[in-house]
Amino acid sequence: MGLERPVVAAIIVLFSSVIIVVTISLLQQLKRVALPVGYKYGIVFDAGASRTTLYVYRWSAEKENNTGVVSEFYLCHIKGPDISSYKKEPARAAHSMEWCLNRTMEKIPAERHNSTPVYFGATAGMRLLQLEDSRAAAMILSAIENYLRSSPFDFKGAHILSGKEEGVYGWITANYLLDNLLQRRTWIHLERNFTVKTTGTLDLGGASTEIAFVPKQHSHMSETVIITLYSYNYTVYTQSLACYGRDVAEKMYRAKILQNSKRSSIEDPCLPSNYSMTLQLKYIFDGLCTAADIPPDYEPDNNATFIGTGNSALCQQKLLSIFSFESINVGGKWKQRRLQPHIHGDFVAFSGFYYSMEALNLTCSFPMETFNSTVQEFCSYNWDQVQQLFPNVSDSFRKSYCFNANYIYAVLVQGYKFNQESWKSISFLKEVKNSSIGWSLGYMLNLTNMIPSENQVIQTPMSEAVFCGLLFLFSTLVLFCSMFICMSIIRSF
Repeated sequence: MGLERPVVAAIIVLFSSVIIVVTISLLQQLKRVALPVGYKYGIVFDAGASRTTLYVYRWSAEKENNTGVVSEFYLCHIKGPDISSYKKEPARAAHSMEWCLNRTMEKIPAERHNSTPVYFGATAGMRLLQLEDSRAAAMILSAIENYLRSSPFDFKGAHILSGKEEGVYGWITANYLLDNLLQRRTWIHLERNFTVKTTGTLDLGGASTEIAFVPKQHSHMSETVIITLYSYNYTVYTQSLACYGRDVAEKMYRAKILQNSKRSSIEDPCLPSNYSMTLQLKYIFDGLCTAADIPPDYEPDNNATFIGTGNSALCQQKLLSIFSFESINVGGKWKQRRLQPHIHGDFVAFSGFYYSMEALNLTCSFPMETFNSTVQEFCSYNWDQVQQLFPNVSDSFRKSYCFNANYIYAVLVQGYKFNQESWKSISFLKEVKNSSIGWSLGYMLNLTNMIPSENQVIQTPMSEAVFCGLLFLFSTLVLFCSMFICMSIIRSF
């Protein structure tokens, strides 16, 4: 009987210890708090044929279906011309980025600098320079790489994007911002076997134009790309038309009307009336895109004067006769263009398409009839009226607004086969949700598939050492009490 009191005490300690072990284990598990790990950042330089822009993107370390949720955080336009213009002074191309890079260093927290990747992408302007003068293109990229390596960020390299890459990344950007890629796998719907609605994209740069969309039939496999986002595969048709960007197309247009004229003074229906400009021929015939139109008696320093007549109908007629879009420039050689798949669904037109429409006070969606009547009225304005309409715009831009509008008509109708009905499906947009539409966001979004997410920082009620110590102590008590009770019971028999 003398053992009864110790046995009762052991049973009390046993049950108390079990309750304490269970309680602290539940508290440690249920009261866990995932502390926010903050944001990660990525920098993309978009070196286009007209200018270079720096974009800073930001995303949480948490990912959804292995793709980071990326948004535009900061934008900075690099001062000066496009980088291909620095072929004689490549170091200046690199140093032109200094001001924007310094602003970026202020925007991104210092503790994130060395983990922030920097990507430099050049597009059609550098693609053309690479064909014309590969050594000059390489020297420009080398100077930029050396400069960006000296920054506190994690420089990943400079790359000249292919036309296909530019088109696909622009498509990713637009569909991401328009919420077309947000359907995700859930435990209810393990496989997405339903039809996904996406939006086609139209991009107009200085030296090329791109179209990208998901066709109904995939008959153009050489021009399609399979991309994976949010664990879903998209088969996207894309085509880039080199030499058909706005700036280069204007040179090709002038080369053609010069070719068809015997005089050095030429009437130009795409320029405003009462306006004229004189250009040296070397500024028209200075690249691959106009090389085939060089006249036999060509002298680079000779001048040609273009006299504006402001005639929209004639301007459009000339552009449609010059630009058939039946041939494309591939690797510096003109080749027959393959027929594109039939367009369908909605499209978003950005970059040069948007800015040209904005100048005419036409944005978002509008019928072809509205476009034509607006362009006809605008092109009838003389130079004084154009100056009054755009007092803060430089002559180099406002003189070309009539040309731009009519050229866009030629690209969309003759190049991409939009008609009066399908035109209504085009939205001319600059940005969505405060993020610019262009290839750089799609590039960053795609790259986050390769950026590992950070481990979560978990806060618990007790430190790991205290929890383990208590667990060991009370588990040992449970063990000893259990052994003591068992031995006591055996001895009592």
